[in-house]
Amino acid sequence: MKIAKEFKWEMGHRLPFHKGKCKNIHGHTYKIMIEFEGDLNENGMVMDYYDVKDVVGPIIDELDHSFMVKSDDADIIDFLEKINSKHTIVEFQTTAENICRYFLKKISEADLPKNITGIKAKVFETENTYAEDSLQL
Repeated sequence: MKIAKEFKWEMGHRLPFHKGKCKNIHGHTYKIMIEFEGDLNENGMVMDYYDVKDVVGPIIDELDHSFMVKSDDADIIDFLEKINSKHTIVEFQTTAENICRYFLKKISEADLPKNITGIKAKVFETENTYAEDSLQL
């Protein structure tokens, strides 16, 4: 059985390797669809939606109205720190694919119910573009 919940957040980033406009500082209204798979618990639920929010909400709060930046992008990090702007430093290029894996890793490290056997994340960078990945537990 599967359940899903959708979350949205605003976040900036850049892809310095990109040959097009995405090399520039810009932002998106991101959307993520998180799916949990598992057997039903004693209450007939895969996972309570309130518990889903408790797991995913802090990740959204960390990223919302933040600038996600790769750790080796020193000029941008210096600038963000100088202007005291919210930012999240990561060890990867800030592609939709890597952001998707970022969520999966963080969620899998949470205290999930024992009946959860899999997680799937679908990160929409725009209305019609997304990256999707899953993790079996």
